[in-house]
Amino acid sequence: MEDARPDSTPFNQFAAQTTQLAQRFQFYLDQSTPFVFYRWVGLGTLLFLFMLRIVLSQGWYIVCYSLAIYLLNLFLAFLQPKFDPSLEQELREKETEEGTGGDLPTKADEEFRPFIRRLPEFKFWYSSARATTIAFLCTFFSIFDVPVFWPILLIYFCVLFAITMRRQIQHMIKYRYLPFDLGKTRYSRRN
Repeated sequence: MEDARPDSTPFNQFAAQTTQLAQRFQFYLDQSTPFVFYRWVGLGTLLFLFMLRIVLSQGWYIVCYSLAIYLLNLFLAFLQPKFDPSLEQELREKETEEGTGGDLPTKADEEFRPFIRRLPEFKFWYSSARATTIAFLCTFFSIFDVPVFWPILLIYFCVLFAITMRRQIQHMIKYRYLPFDLGKTRYSRRN
């Protein structure tokens, strides 16, 4: 006679094992959250190993270029505020013209709003580590080793990086925000 329990099928057993592995992985990921320095050192080591593999094997330049573009995209999202100041300024100007709004603080008496990133630090690290791991694994398959003239890719990436960072820095200057926490303000004692 067959077992009528739903857990007895191979698919359900596989799904239970997969769920258990995913939960264990999430547990260790949650445990790593406070160790910011060590997480970034681990990612730096992984990136170093990946670049070492690319240089020594003299191949997989498309994989390296794709990873660089993806990491640049993540970095830009990390630098940008969650709410774009240019869109907020346009909305304020529209509300002022229509006579609505005006309840929110203006420049002179504006309340403090902390810098909230579009991409938080942990998600930036996690996405970078996952992408680097996938790119590293791709270097073990010859199908991803497309022959290209790598100096062109390097020059194109450098130009793309310079243009996007210039635009991002101009945006930060125009809307007066700094995406880095330089520490808590310390006040000196009066004598």
